[in-house]
Amino acid sequence: MHLLVKDTAPNVIAQSLQLAAGRTAQEYNQRKGRKGAYWEDRYHATAVQADGHLARCMAYIDLNMVRAGVVSHPAEWAHGGYAEIQSPPARYGVIDIGALCKLLGFGDVAALQAAQLGWVDESLRSDGRAQAPEWANAIAVGSPDFVAKVKSDLGISARHRDVDVSRTTGVLREPEAAYRSEMAGENGRLSVKNSSLWNEA
Repeated sequence: MHLLVKDTAPNVIAQSLQLAAGRTAQEYNQRKGRKGAYWEDRYHATAVQADGHLARCMAYIDLNMVRAGVVSHPAEWAHGGYAEIQSPPARYGVIDIGALCKLLGFGDVAALQAAQLGWVDESLRSDGRAQAPEWANAIAVGSPDFVAKVKSDLGISARHRDVDVSRTTGVLREPEAAYRSEMAGENGRLSVKNSSLWNEA
């Protein structure tokens, strides 16, 4: 499960994730007449720089149900961010679309919707159905400077975190062995130890 959050207390994020995960799993299991675990991995928060990295993250999230084999295109999943952005609900929306437009530099919702279509289509044409390590176990994704700042803000709790840097993208991630050892059959809680509140200027 992926959520985009900003300026939110870690315990509130954890409670929101548990509530959303529980209700989604219960509804899906009831509709499909099935029992058992619905979510594969533990919960974790990823700090994402508000630029092209955020656009890539959104496209990756939009394809979650495609990767899971539930639908062939995000438009077929009515409960995701893709559907909410493409057809904003009159009430009870989860995404602050106006704030998202501003964050990504779009003047209106139509521009955001067109861009989202392009991001998803490009991801489907490339290897968007594959799980991407930079999103699957990252603590922060952005420019090398952004990732370095997040690691610095996390202080001692980031001491053993690995940083991978390409020319334009940095990824702060859990050490692979530590991350895998925590992946039990049951989902874990979002840990406040890996959390830092920040305000991006």
